[in-house]
Amino acid sequence: MSAMNRKLIQTLAETISKHAEHFNKTEVEFLIREFNVLLGEQAVSGRAVPGLDRGKFRSILHNIFGMTDDMIMDGVFRTFDKDNDSFVSMKEWVEGLSVFLRGTLEEQIKYCFHVYDLNGDNYVSREEMFHMLKNSLIRQPTEEDPDEGIKDLVEITLKKMDYDHDGRLSFTDFEKSVREENLLLEAFGTCLPDTTSIESFEHHVFQEQLEQ
Repeated sequence: MSAMNRKLIQTLAETISKHAEHFNKTEVEFLIREFNVLLGEQAVSGRAVPGLDRGKFRSILHNIFGMTDDMIMDGVFRTFDKDNDSFVSMKEWVEGLSVFLRGTLEEQIKYCFHVYDLNGDNYVSREEMFHMLKNSLIRQPTEEDPDEGIKDLVEITLKKMDYDHDGRLSFTDFEKSVREENLLLEAFGTCLPDTTSIESFEHHVFQEQLEQ
């Protein structure tokens, strides 16, 4: 890496680490390098690319963090891509990973709610729950009408989580439910990485780069 490049990365890390509170400046530098490596594969055409596009980002979620659900992966992409320009920029990548890998319960509640709010109206509706649960549950071929079982599950979930009884989940409903029962954090599908994936990603990005 040229001196110029190193200098630039350090300057960027300085700025970005102010907003990504769960990483120190050195870790942010390593994440920027990893971002450039991942981006590099995309930028072969010689054009400058503003960030990781949806396809590239989804393949990272799939290959590194073992996510398989298309609907959830799209939600994660939307949550990282704060300015909605269809690319995850370097800053969005570092800030997103700060919550994704090391977020507090509070941050993760906000993050998961945002992933599950498929149409961005600040509610998780019956329809959204139905689609996500339908995607994430394994079908039994013997079931007469598997959709009926999912509808029942949606009703049970609403009964448990819909505190103001308006037939949908607001952020307040969701937060209250998760604080009472942490397992409900990922009630509608896996949108956070498991400990093993986090450890192997952090080892790859932080340890291996240190050893180089």
